[in-house]
Amino acid sequence: MTASLATYGRHGRELLATVVGTRTGRLPTDLALIAARTALAWIFIYHGSGKLFGWFNGAGLHRTAVYFANTAHLHPGEFFAVLGGVTEFGGGIALALGLASRLAGVALFGDMVMAMITVSWANGINSETPTPGYELNMALGVLALVIAFFGAGRFSLDALVERRVAAKDPSPAPDVRPQ
Repeated sequence: MTASLATYGRHGRELLATVVGTRTGRLPTDLALIAARTALAWIFIYHGSGKLFGWFNGAGLHRTAVYFANTAHLHPGEFFAVLGGVTEFGGGIALALGLASRLAGVALFGDMVMAMITVSWANGINSETPTPGYELNMALGVLALVIAFFGAGRFSLDALVERRVAAKDPSPAPDVRPQ
């Protein structure tokens, strides 16, 4: 490997460093967070509005409540239908705006864990029946957890609020490094 790197010189080392590098710049990180937030927002707004309002050929609140009570064994079904719909619809809007994104990410992760536990876990990761497995719930939940850990990024209302709060606080941040 060293001989081939020497052959290609500086450009070979730069290419290798780019391919295997673990440090990501601010702009690529922010763009990746926008992409994740946008995809999650659309998916969760779509499903949450279907649960709450029957939009996009969704079941609506009553049929969702019946489904939650009978299939997912969540009682009272009405409460869990509203909880799931508000979590998905409201969490999707929060992610789209980048407002309270960490909280929305945690809530949506919990929503997907509940979906796996109550409905799709019994079908396996990739069901061969019309009833879906838990692979989509797992992917969406983990992606929501990424937003919970990393936040919304610089291009969000969270970042705007953070900048405004920092601008109004004249005291420097305390030094919390260990002595």
